[in-house]
Amino acid sequence: MTDSTQPNLNADLSWLDGGGEVGALIRAFDWGPTGLGPLEAWPQSLRTATGMLLLSPVPIVLLWGEKGIMIYNDAYSVFAGGRHPQLLGSEVRKGWDEIADFNDNVMRVGLAGGTLAYRDQRLTLQRSGKPEPVWMNLDYSPVLDETGKPGGVIAIVVETTERVRAEERLRESESRFRALVNSTSDIVYRMNPQWSRMIQLDGRGFIADTTEPSPDWLAGYVPPDEQPRVREAIDDAVTSKGMFELEHRVKRIDGSIGWVISRAVPVLNEDGDITEWFGAAGDISVRKAAEQALRENEARLRFLDALNEQTAKSTDADEILSTSTRMVGEHLGVGICAYADMDDDEDGFTIRGDWRLPGYSSIVGRYSLKAFGHLAVSRLRDGKPLIIEDNRRELPPDESATFQAIGVTATICIPLIKRGKLTALMAIHDGQPRQWHLRELALLDEVTERSWAHIARVRAEADVREGERRFREELEQQVAERSAALERTQAHIRQAQKMEALGSLTGGIAHDFNNLLMAVQGSLELLRERMPQDPLLLRLVDNARAGAERGSSLTRRMLAFARRQDLKYERVDLRALVDGMTELMQRSLGPTVTVETHFASGLPAVEADGNQLEAALLNLAVNARDAMDGVGTIVIGTSEAWVGAGDERLAPGHYVRLSLADTGAGMDEHTLKRATEPFFTTKGVGKGTGLGLSMAHGLAEQLGGALVLHSEPNRGTTAEIWLPAMAPTAEAPAAVRVEAPTPPLRGGTEGRFTIMTVDDDDLVRATTQEMLEDLGYVVLSARSGAEALRLLAASHVDLVVTDHAMPQMTGAQLAMQLREQWPALPVIMATGYADLPAGVQLDLPRLAKPYSQATLADAVARALPAIG
Repeated sequence: MTDSTQPNLNADLSWLDGGGEVGALIRAFDWGPTGLGPLEAWPQSLRTATGMLLLSPVPIVLLWGEKGIMIYNDAYSVFAGGRHPQLLGSEVRKGWDEIADFNDNVMRVGLAGGTLAYRDQRLTLQRSGKPEPVWMNLDYSPVLDETGKPGGVIAIVVETTERVRAEERLRESESRFRALVNSTSDIVYRMNPQWSRMIQLDGRGFIADTTEPSPDWLAGYVPPDEQPRVREAIDDAVTSKGMFELEHRVKRIDGSIGWVISRAVPVLNEDGDITEWFGAAGDISVRKAAEQALRENEARLRFLDALNEQTAKSTDADEILSTSTRMVGEHLGVGICAYADMDDDEDGFTIRGDWRLPGYSSIVGRYSLKAFGHLAVSRLRDGKPLIIEDNRRELPPDESATFQAIGVTATICIPLIKRGKLTALMAIHDGQPRQWHLRELALLDEVTERSWAHIARVRAEADVREGERRFREELEQQVAERSAALERTQAHIRQAQKMEALGSLTGGIAHDFNNLLMAVQGSLELLRERMPQDPLLLRLVDNARAGAERGSSLTRRMLAFARRQDLKYERVDLRALVDGMTELMQRSLGPTVTVETHFASGLPAVEADGNQLEAALLNLAVNARDAMDGVGTIVIGTSEAWVGAGDERLAPGHYVRLSLADTGAGMDEHTLKRATEPFFTTKGVGKGTGLGLSMAHGLAEQLGGALVLHSEPNRGTTAEIWLPAMAPTAEAPAAVRVEAPTPPLRGGTEGRFTIMTVDDDDLVRATTQEMLEDLGYVVLSARSGAEALRLLAASHVDLVVTDHAMPQMTGAQLAMQLREQWPALPVIMATGYADLPAGVQLDLPRLAKPYSQATLADAVARALPAIG
């Protein structure tokens, strides 16, 4: 007898054949540690279940025994992802530890003989190295062993994550779409594929809602005369499977007729067949009413224009009224061919005009209202029509047949006029009273009033038309002028923004360049004092100093253009200024250029920087000389002018005009527009910087004025500097007098003074320190405002010379702190341009960079006596 507990090493393992990759892994796996023992010892129930799942194309896992040892197929290995093949032979609780509680329940139910089924079950699994939600369809069933009891649980696992997420995205998309439709539409509806039934309608209070399928929706919501057009558009959309879009009338919930623009799209299945239509409609009733009113008003205006044109040809009252009634009849589509003058007692009237219809005699003449009882009389009372019908037939014998026949076949209307006003209408259509719209009655009333004015009316209308023509012309002219002004303003703004940006850049460059020139000029000056008096060396140093001075002149022009130069304001008499520099100007221009002056008498003074104004005028003169090729006449003149509110360049007020005119080549329009742009020049390379005009322009604007250029080719150029005039009675500001620099002192009392120099530029700071020490002062230096404050707290200092443009703390901010802590300590502000913060007012002596040792000595000498 063979012991059944011992493995049969020769046992048949063919049940693993066809098991794919996992089948091979099962055959090679050491199942001893799992408690299942070798494959040869597995019970038939386990072999059968394993062989069955290995052959299945769907993911299946067998959880055997109380621990749920995992045995699965190739499809499940794909689901397991990175956990395969470690999951094979592991306990399910440990293999899927993040859902251990879930699997514990599965094992309890399955080993107890129960089944479980989950659809789109959401679980959070560790996949790709991180937890992620997945959705699965799970079916669990017990597997019976040889004893007939559950020996394990078999699970069919189908992942539905992609489908669930796709459905969620679809629901979100539908939700967003419906929200969009609901927010942008007044009506939302759904129709069956053939539009024979309305599935759903949300009328939003505009039209009646529908919650049940409505087969007669077209008759219920669309007026009868509109239905064929709507049906035709629907049939076209159904045939083409395209969008339905149509503007049509609908029956509103209050019984009135409104307008909608309706759009619907077909919902197609996988075969391309329409399953339903989804649509939305917007209420356009207001727009349609406005369009209709516009059309009617346009038609009315066209009619009135035509009427005016026809009646203006005559000054005869009868002819004017006859023409008016005929044209009104044609416009309204009725037989208005005459008019009637009513008697004061309203019982009789006289029909005038030419009422002749084919086959009928004229009825022009005098009649009684009673004789026309067969016609309805529509009176105007309180602006509303009142229909009065008299059934008596007391027509004159010779006219009875005429009116009966006409009444049957046409609509006839005779306006009844009394004292130039429309008071009633005689009207009939097919033997019945004619109903009139208020707008038609208003039109008749208006035509009557227009026509009854006779010759005066014609003339008045002629005057009105002429006035309208003039008004339109004036309006068009005003619009054109405003458009041109707007374009000019926008151009000025763009130019101002461009020039402001360029000015900021230029000013910054000039400031940095001044620092470099400060170091160069100061070093050269100190070098010349100490070097041997060799002629060649002295000439080389002087050449270098001249070059540095030219650079300094260039930066001054750049700062003038950028409107950031430090100006010294004083009362300036322009005549005295020009007279004082005429000789200098003549020497600069040469003997072949003649300078003439013309001054206005009694000219007010201006407040300006005299030195800068002289430099600007000299620049203009040099430009004029170059434009004349060095030969010609320059005329310098002064005058005064007043500027009103309409000038775009200057603020309103009183101005003095300093002009310089030449007889040179002049400029064309393109060149003139760019003339004041910095660095723009028509001169050859090396013959001009392009800063002369821009410097004058910047100076004029900084002084509150403007530079105005007039030029034509071959006719010369006139440059005008406009400056605000000072009031004659205003107290003149103290003139800034520039005294000769105090020569440097050596061997005096300088040594008892200590001066602090503050500058973030190492070269400038070192050069200034050398200059001061050479003058005999004790010098402390600081790289920043903060360092200066620390040194001042520990040292005695008699004077501070500080740069302004420094990071963290500017020179102006440092000076304000010094005033708070050491009020008696004098401060000199050294800066490349005047750029104090807005709102900061500091009355400090200024030292313009680059400065010489003599200028520095003069500034220090002026500041120190205050403490001596």
